[in-house]
Amino acid sequence: MRLSTAQIYDQQMRGISSSQASWLKVGEQLSSGKRVVNPSDDPVAAAQAVVLGQAQAQTSQYSTARGFATTNISQEETNLQQVTSVVQQAQTLVVAAANGTLSDDDRASYAQQLTAVRDQLLNLANTTDGNGRYMFAGYKTDTAPFTQDANGDVTYVGGTTAITQKVDASRTMTTNHTGDQVFMSLTSNPTVEPDGSASESNIFTTLNTAINSLNTPLQDADDTTKDAASAALDKTNRGLKNSLNNVLKVRSELGTQLSELDNLDAKGDDTKVNQTTQMSNLVDVDYTGAISSYTMQQTALQASYKVFSDMSGMSLFQMNT
Repeated sequence: MRLSTAQIYDQQMRGISSSQASWLKVGEQLSSGKRVVNPSDDPVAAAQAVVLGQAQAQTSQYSTARGFATTNISQEETNLQQVTSVVQQAQTLVVAAANGTLSDDDRASYAQQLTAVRDQLLNLANTTDGNGRYMFAGYKTDTAPFTQDANGDVTYVGGTTAITQKVDASRTMTTNHTGDQVFMSLTSNPTVEPDGSASESNIFTTLNTAINSLNTPLQDADDTTKDAASAALDKTNRGLKNSLNNVLKVRSELGTQLSELDNLDAKGDDTKVNQTTQMSNLVDVDYTGAISSYTMQQTALQASYKVFSDMSGMSLFQMNT
């Protein structure tokens, strides 16, 4: 079989083109740091990298979600810490106001102080976060969750569903409790009334019971009226104790969730490191091997150039001239 000069030329050019493509490919890997630049470079690794990339994106999303959850829970805990102090202040005032030797003016003074405490508590219940959203309104974050009428009676008008956040593949937690869960609920074992009736769950109603009683003059009152005033303060004491226990229960839940978020963050960091390592093993270039291959491909290309140059000089046309 005879080979024409054109065939030999084409064969040599294909060889050079192949060597040059291989050399440039390794150079691309070195410059990009990636062994798999296109799916055709390693179809199996490329497919696995797509799946792993989705897992990495999910891990990042959960990390961001935990950041939001931590912020919201921390803000609620800070607010409830103030609520706890206010309720304890109210307890101190009610105990002091129960002194039977106080004058009507003294009682009225305590009523005024408790009114200020109630208003302070209402302000905390209607507090907003850094974005202007009401903290205890559930999903109705654009409207104040508590309203107060002219008589001082406070009503909850916020949402009935607490805000939750999915912080891991299998974990969803409450990041903002509703106002009725905090200020109008009791624990599973509250102190009941002496007659066995249900305890008052609305902390604002509890405070109003004491305020109304202290605003009632007792100087010329009969024993029945005085006994009723004393019973009202006793009921307020029980109510405040029950409400405080409920607030502390919510705070305990918040503290547990903050601890859990720390653990989930640590787990997420480990997962992120493992995923990054797996991705690197799939698509990143081995610089030692790539540099060696680059040098070999460069040598092969130079050899191809040399062979082509030598073969070109062996043309019959060259020999006949």
